[in-house]
Amino acid sequence: MRRFILAFFFLLILLALAVLIAIPIIAKSLYGAPSPALSGIQGFKYAAKIIYYNSTIKRPTDPFGTEKNFKLSNGESPYQIAARLKSEGLILDEDAFITLLVYTGADSHLLPGNYKLSPTLSMQSIAGMLQDSHTSQIIFIVLPGWRIEEIAESLASSGLSISEKTFLDAAQIPPPRVVDAEEATSSEGFLFPDQYLLSRDLTAEELLAELTQNFADHLSPELKAGFAMQGLTLYDAVKLASIVEREAVVADERKMIASVFLNRLRASQKLESDPTVQYALGYTGETWWKAPLSYADLKIQSPYNAYLYAGLPPTPICNPSLGSLKAVAFPAETNYYYFRARCDGSGLHAFAETFEEHLNNGCE
Repeated sequence: MRRFILAFFFLLILLALAVLIAIPIIAKSLYGAPSPALSGIQGFKYAAKIIYYNSTIKRPTDPFGTEKNFKLSNGESPYQIAARLKSEGLILDEDAFITLLVYTGADSHLLPGNYKLSPTLSMQSIAGMLQDSHTSQIIFIVLPGWRIEEIAESLASSGLSISEKTFLDAAQIPPPRVVDAEEATSSEGFLFPDQYLLSRDLTAEELLAELTQNFADHLSPELKAGFAMQGLTLYDAVKLASIVEREAVVADERKMIASVFLNRLRASQKLESDPTVQYALGYTGETWWKAPLSYADLKIQSPYNAYLYAGLPPTPICNPSLGSLKAVAFPAETNYYYFRARCDGSGLHAFAETFEEHLNNGCE
């Protein structure tokens, strides 16, 4: 009897050893070698877990499901991602997904971006897609009133693999013919402010094409007719809209501000706009748009300085929104020639027909 018990325990030990040897081998045959970041004990633990979850990992949530948009944000942990995937019906089990990520090392290689994921995929396929920059997309935002340099600065944190210099060099070329502005010397003014869903591997030229095509798509026949009614070419309209964009703090005032500048242009008066000086000054160490401006700033020798030179600047000074373009095409009908910020800090402006009224609108 004693010999039988000893033999039984010996067999149990042999079986345990066989299991210990077999588990890493089986896991490796299914999912490859464990992540180098795992210690020996951790590797064995996750090898055992991944074998346990194998059928769950390989099985789709819904063979007849439909594709969904899934945004993976910067700073999200694998646990948060797994929880959201589970809640959206894209994976069957959170712990199984985490086990897969940790065992394979994918937990440290998930790429932020926008993905199209389907419940017809296994979680192994989904994990692979979340690491593939060629299947992921990013959201790229151009804010109204940004100049080309500000767009270039946003590239580093966007997820696009385009350097500032590459973008700026490419942007010095006039926009494509879809814009139809032959006088344009660069893309400034035609990079339409919007939110874009883009492929991560886009080139600088492809990005510029996306932005300028969006501008062209918003350039309706009515808008073009409005510019013509104001006696403006498309390029001059964009120049003026770029000034309106930087002047208007409150969107409702854009048409009033546009009317002031149009009245001044028709009277051959200088536009005397601070944003044109800010554009001429460029980056001042803290911002691209210095405020307030000093008396010396207003004397800067530049064709962009609308206090010194009459007419419109040589190029747009930023990339205007559709609202500012519409304000130039369809301005308010006024006799105003002046405006200045109100003294209440509201961002609104006080408008005047004469210089004397303008002076009276000043703050004490």
